[in-house]
Amino acid sequence: MTVHQNETNSVEVSDFLLNCFVRSPSWQHWLSLPLSLLFLLAMGANATLLITIWLEASLHEPMYYLLSLLSLLDIVLCLTVIPKVLVIFWFDLRLISFYACFFQMYIMNCFLAMESCTFMVMAYDRYVAICHPLRYQSLITDQFVAKAAIFILVRNVLLTVPIPILSAHLHYCGKTVIENCICANMSVSRLSCDDITINRFYQFVGGWILLGSDLILIFLSYIFILRAVLKLKAVGAVAKALSTCGSHFILILFFNTTLLVFVLTHVAKKKVSPDVPVLLNVLHHVIPAALNPIVYGVRTQEIKQGIKRLWKKEW
Repeated sequence: MTVHQNETNSVEVSDFLLNCFVRSPSWQHWLSLPLSLLFLLAMGANATLLITIWLEASLHEPMYYLLSLLSLLDIVLCLTVIPKVLVIFWFDLRLISFYACFFQMYIMNCFLAMESCTFMVMAYDRYVAICHPLRYQSLITDQFVAKAAIFILVRNVLLTVPIPILSAHLHYCGKTVIENCICANMSVSRLSCDDITINRFYQFVGGWILLGSDLILIFLSYIFILRAVLKLKAVGAVAKALSTCGSHFILILFFNTTLLVFVLTHVAKKKVSPDVPVLLNVLHHVIPAALNPIVYGVRTQEIKQGIKRLWKKEW
């Protein structure tokens, strides 16, 4: 932890110290093993899904390209957050440089927003497949996926850039201990001796505009899907559609509910231990990443068959 003071008495901070679970330090011991297993599961499952889609020519279709994008986002999010948390748990190496901290902050905000946007595009894909099956091949094309990927990238890269920039330009007055396992925007900004109203406002409004709009469109897509499914006369088709879309919707709901609980615990921080939102923040970067490839990928018959074919080729 390094602090430099110049002639004008302003303080230049070069490092931060991540202090996980201030009120409950014992949590680090019993969390380290399950967190490690979840990390390995997330990395292995997403890597398997990516390799299978890449090597199997039969999976070179728009829906599987979207699954690949989701897996790639999950891998980046996990690698940005979880290894550092595990190093803190295992070796108590809590130091993080000034620039590494704000880079982590940017990746977390940007890629979480990109993941939310990907869920929205995937919900639209399922809506077209079920509600307009005859038009699916003409609407959901490789060009559509490319345009969707560009939209996901541009929207979220540009709209999340101000978050670390606003936070990095604050004056930190020598306070360098972040009461969190990661460089969350408000946890870092709170150390500043400047007014952080703009930071709070942009984080709140930006979050609700990006994630809120995605969630509304996802809900609308699944409402239309449910209405179309209930009109199907074949009992087997109804059960299959409800099973597939139901598991997808539950996973999306979990992704957004975890964020909502995290926000609510921050609002009610006087009634909730400050370690609870820290725990939720960490788990939110690994549990969806571990579940996504299982729910979206392994439960898909074509992907299961692709994995089996690759396994047979290897052995």
